[in-house]
Amino acid sequence: MTEPAPSRADRLNAALSRAFAPTVLDIQDDSARHAGHAGAQPGGETHYSVLLVSAAFQGVSRVARSRAVHSAISAEFGTAEQGGLHALALTLRTPAEHAAETGK
Repeated sequence: MTEPAPSRADRLNAALSRAFAPTVLDIQDDSARHAGHAGAQPGGETHYSVLLVSAAFQGVSRVARSRAVHSAISAEFGTAEQGGLHALALTLRTPAEHAAETGK
């Protein structure tokens, strides 16, 4: 009996954990809120929000952080017809930035 393929959220979690050793990683599938919009697919898994807190971002610009994340998960992107990731909202912080933002 074969195990089901991991969800996109599981794959994102694995790739981002490997690449950034995050202290906080929260991945939300926002696909249901975008039903009927461009890039939305009936099965979902096309629109995500990610909060990633990692010491790896220390001294790294916001643009470079975003590029690094996109590079780490590049296998998830593709056309809507291929079921590719369509939208990704990123919040990328260092632990100090996260503590200042949340008080935690």
